[in-house]
Amino acid sequence: MSSPKPLKVLVYSDDVHTREQVILALGRRPHPDLPELEYVEVATEPVVIQNMDAGHIALAILDGEAVPAGGMGIAKQLKDEIEDCPPLLVLTGRPQDAWLATWSRADAAVPHPIDPIRLAEAVTALLRPRVPATAS
Repeated sequence: MSSPKPLKVLVYSDDVHTREQVILALGRRPHPDLPELEYVEVATEPVVIQNMDAGHIALAILDGEAVPAGGMGIAKQLKDEIEDCPPLLVLTGRPQDAWLATWSRADAAVPHPIDPIRLAEAVTALLRPRVPATAS
């Protein structure tokens, strides 16, 4: 029996430290129900769009504080332009900014500083429906 194919998770931020924090917080497998995660680190908006258009991303984590293109604006664009858009999680500057993530049509929001438990719970909730059930 072969192991399930890894899920590709796009992590967008202009800040390499933010990308590192996300990847370290989630690790290779944030929950036993999920296959391993494979990360695609992205620092610019055009590369986010290119990867999302390619259709191989299971989840995108977008830094709402990134410059010059913030993750919330990118999330709104992706939801408007990609018919079957994968789930999007936006990292907000503070908990009070969750309403902005709603405006962006993001599927979830987690505030900075990144709480590994909260991030793993949000990612698991978004990815679990995308994992095919296995026959017992």
